[in-house]
Amino acid sequence: MGRKFFVSDCEGPISTNDNAFELSGHFIDDGETFFEIVSKYDDILADELKRPGYNAGGTLKLILPFLKAYGATNQIIKDFSEENVLLIPGAAETLRFVCSIMPSFIVSTSYQQYIGAICDLTDFPYENTYSTKLDIEKYPLTGVEKKKLMELKNRIVENPDFENLDKIFWSEIPKMEIGRIIEDVNPVGGEGKKEALEDIISKLNSQSSDLIYVGDSITDVQPLRFAREEGGLAVSFNGNEYAIEEAEIVIIADNTLLVSIIADLFNKSGTEEVLEFIKSFTNDPTSAIHSYPIDPQLALKFQEIVDSDGIDGYFKMDILTEDNRERLREESLQLRKKVRGEAIGGLG
Repeated sequence: MGRKFFVSDCEGPISTNDNAFELSGHFIDDGETFFEIVSKYDDILADELKRPGYNAGGTLKLILPFLKAYGATNQIIKDFSEENVLLIPGAAETLRFVCSIMPSFIVSTSYQQYIGAICDLTDFPYENTYSTKLDIEKYPLTGVEKKKLMELKNRIVENPDFENLDKIFWSEIPKMEIGRIIEDVNPVGGEGKKEALEDIISKLNSQSSDLIYVGDSITDVQPLRFAREEGGLAVSFNGNEYAIEEAEIVIIADNTLLVSIIADLFNKSGTEEVLEFIKSFTNDPTSAIHSYPIDPQLALKFQEIVDSDGIDGYFKMDILTEDNRERLREESLQLRKKVRGEAIGGLG
């Protein structure tokens, strides 16, 4: 048996933010609408067309010329991120707990400035993170190109047609000097996240089956699939349809305690024991918690939640099957939107 390790996406499983969406809304005129259009375009490129060389999460590089045009700098992005971090209830405690029992990592498509803010807030070791590297000040922007980008932004909002976006992002912007930022920035999404997992496995000298991965969106498809197919544990936490499709375990909760419990049991006993526990949990949660070797403090927190709030609707966990797939997808999306808001919850 190898050395178990824990890896989580950030936005969704740890925080309620979509930092890039929020940055766009704050800096860019009609920025939320603009971001939603580009995000849907990104989903089509990554999931439907599977364009060669394009990874899910490319939205984070496509919006950068526009953030630059509207005044974003490294320091402004850092300050905004620090001031607006919103954690899922229990996330800081879960991160501290998993770090105390096994090597733990955050692998996120988010900009490094935002991940730095998360680490500062939770005391998570920044050196155990993978994120999208960004130095926006490295790229000069002339007044002419700034004006042109504002015009292109208006065209995107007014005409979100796929062909229009294709022309803008792959024909017009590449001809501009600022277009280099799209070429250079490499968002850690999809295949990039899988590559991060392989790097972690190599550094730890662990096996793929020693991995528990927690994700929630289209950028987690490849790492979730990798964990599941390699005999590790693939966990969707309030995931959308993309994450649900690739997960083995579905958690639907307004706090992260179940992630701590699953990580604890996985570290002690492995995948098969976790799956047996979840089968028991779906029948009688309280009995399951006390019948398996769960950390006493976690069991106590679980009991406190049951005694105060109950668990129906906000504290579910199940193994994904063909029979429950559609129900879990609907319930997960419903709570996802409640926890993260309609706009962010509806993004890919």
